[in-house]
Amino acid sequence: MTKQSKDKEVAPPKRIALVAHDNKKRDLIEWALFNRGVLAQHKLYATGTTGILLEDALRLPIIKLQSGPLGGDQQIGAKIAEGEIDFIIFFWDPLEPQPHDPDVKALLRIAVVWNIPVACNRTTADFVISSPLMSSGYKRTVPDFAEYRNRFRKSQDA
Repeated sequence: MTKQSKDKEVAPPKRIALVAHDNKKRDLIEWALFNRGVLAQHKLYATGTTGILLEDALRLPIIKLQSGPLGGDQQIGAKIAEGEIDFIIFFWDPLEPQPHDPDVKALLRIAVVWNIPVACNRTTADFVISSPLMSSGYKRTVPDFAEYRNRFRKSQDA
């Protein structure tokens, strides 16, 4: 089975989702303040309290979604599937169990499925945000799931 793909132009401004677990919110806010100049050039989305805190600290407009446990992670996942998110910065806490861990895993999974870059810590976020690709166009390879869909339809017809 050959997996086909197509390229999607990802031009500035990038649509960036910002997410942080409770123990990582301070880290994300500090990182965002340091990178405010770059972030101001892009369209920003955030979940729940993270969005409120970021908007207050950065004085930039943030499209605020639900809190993660109330569906915010799933809202970001839906936006990825609809082609509305280009990049995720998700400072998650690997040492603290979350009541919505399945949602977190689903978000990370859908980001990988649709070939969306994800920065899960400050160092990775620094590397990505400082990339020349942030201020220029980029052709992101988007998987073509037509063969998968056809195979599913055939199994339903059988």
